[in-house]
Amino acid sequence: MPQYTAPLRDMHFVLFDLLKVEDELKALPRYAEVDRETIEAVLEEGAKFASQVIQPLNQVGDREGCTWHGDGVVTAPPGFKEAYAQFVEAGWPSVSCDPDFGGQGLPAIVNNRLYEMWNSANQAWLMYPGLSHSAYECLHAFGTDEQKQVYLTKIVSGEWTGTMCLTEPHCGTDLGILKTKAEPNGDGSFALSGTKIFISAGEHDLAPNILHLVLARLPDAPAGTKGISLFLVPKFIPDANGQPGERNAIKAGSIEHKMGIHGNATCVINLDGARGWLIGEPHKGLAAMFVMMNSARLGVGMQSLGQAEAAHQNAVAYAKDRLQGRAPTGAAQPSKAADPIIVHPDVRRMLLTSRAYTEAGRAFTTWTALLIDREHAHPDPAVREEADELMALLTPVVKAFITDNAWETTTLCQQVFGGHGYIAEWGMDQFVRDSRINMIYEGTNGIQALDLLGRKVLMDGGKKFGRFAALIQGFLKEHAANAAMAEFNGPLAKLLADTVALTQELGARAQSNPDEVGAASVPYLRIIGHLAYAWMWARMAAASLQHGGEGFYGTKLATARFYFAWLLPETAHQFRAARAGAATLMAIAADDF
Repeated sequence: MPQYTAPLRDMHFVLFDLLKVEDELKALPRYAEVDRETIEAVLEEGAKFASQVIQPLNQVGDREGCTWHGDGVVTAPPGFKEAYAQFVEAGWPSVSCDPDFGGQGLPAIVNNRLYEMWNSANQAWLMYPGLSHSAYECLHAFGTDEQKQVYLTKIVSGEWTGTMCLTEPHCGTDLGILKTKAEPNGDGSFALSGTKIFISAGEHDLAPNILHLVLARLPDAPAGTKGISLFLVPKFIPDANGQPGERNAIKAGSIEHKMGIHGNATCVINLDGARGWLIGEPHKGLAAMFVMMNSARLGVGMQSLGQAEAAHQNAVAYAKDRLQGRAPTGAAQPSKAADPIIVHPDVRRMLLTSRAYTEAGRAFTTWTALLIDREHAHPDPAVREEADELMALLTPVVKAFITDNAWETTTLCQQVFGGHGYIAEWGMDQFVRDSRINMIYEGTNGIQALDLLGRKVLMDGGKKFGRFAALIQGFLKEHAANAAMAEFNGPLAKLLADTVALTQELGARAQSNPDEVGAASVPYLRIIGHLAYAWMWARMAAASLQHGGEGFYGTKLATARFYFAWLLPETAHQFRAARAGAATLMAIAADDF
């Protein structure tokens, strides 16, 4: 059975050595009193919940799955409901929520680290409260005062859970063609009819009520995405006391049978005149839902980061224990029949790949969580604007680059196990299957790449990208005189200059042929991802050198050197691919495939 221990030491390094979070939070009045002692205490308790409560249920959820009993009744795997009750009792759902609605008011950066741990322990289980938190963010931003008092407080406490209902059988990403209808009832509510599919946590027995956020069309809706409205559709309509009352006409028609994440119920949801209430303005539901969608996309990146960390830990433990062959330079443990496989260079390559991608992902997602806190709480409007634009730019990178890397690293970690890697009792196959799904849902990674290049970079003439580039340039300037940093700064500076040039080139190409954006977008996202990771590794190297570069910090430097030597060179291929153009992709007629 796989094991997991929260990497608190590395989290502390990122929070306090790299990002100097205490100083950052002092600049945010809302969080000025949050100190290191508080953060460490919360993370320590979160680590206990991860390892002691939900990690032992991870394989149970994978093997047992969810059960659809007919008539909309779904039960989660054994132990999930009891774990959720402990989660609610401990107050975990409210950690970073608004105190006005019962939240604890801690910064997003703390919740971000908790979610990494809980995703490592049990991604399928965490999706129930995780999607609820995304629903919280949407309702907090767009809900009416009444909706916030009746519903938001229940989500904050964890008493009720939430979902997002977008996809329909005939449309996924192209929401402009969705068909679900919303007819006015004449009393301020609407009757919603239609079918939604792939609805994670769409039905379960963990909580007494589920709040569905549903996209639908009003009778006078214009065509396309400008005619979409957002509705709150509860499983049970609250009574006069705010408790679950009448059963609403929204039910799970079935659950999907997936390749992984079996512990989370992915449902077909049927609405047969279900009562719902408008969230935000008519026909402007997509803007409201994007708050939840972007939160979910960041969450998917965290899911894959969690999977990669868990897989890495188990692969390292196995490589240190498994005896096979002798070290090429001579027996490392002559008293034993063979040496542990960690002595072999290729096993080191696989483990270092998983380590380098995972530790960079931890630094990157912690920094982006800090951007969220700046965006919401910094007193300077200019700082808030910069944080908002950087998050808009980097959200598709968090989702796609991290999930791509986690798929590679969980597969490599499975490979470390050799034949045992595909034997279920070791658990490595689950990490691989679960992480593979993350590349697909919440917008496939190809869609994320199109969003990055087409909308976030080229649409504003490179303004958002320019902000990001300026941060990296500022770091390079700050450390230009440090000879010890030359091995990191040189490749980073070249990558930045090459990426600026490529961005300008693709912008010019796109003006003459829109297909050029689609052709270059996936390689471009890989380049931006590596630019972010190279910057993170250079920053981590600088922080490690400041602490003497020995022990923990020496290992960090060695991993940085591996990243620059072995992983960053991928960008050479991606630059060539991005410049290859659309002609060879579009040359074959569709009928000739």
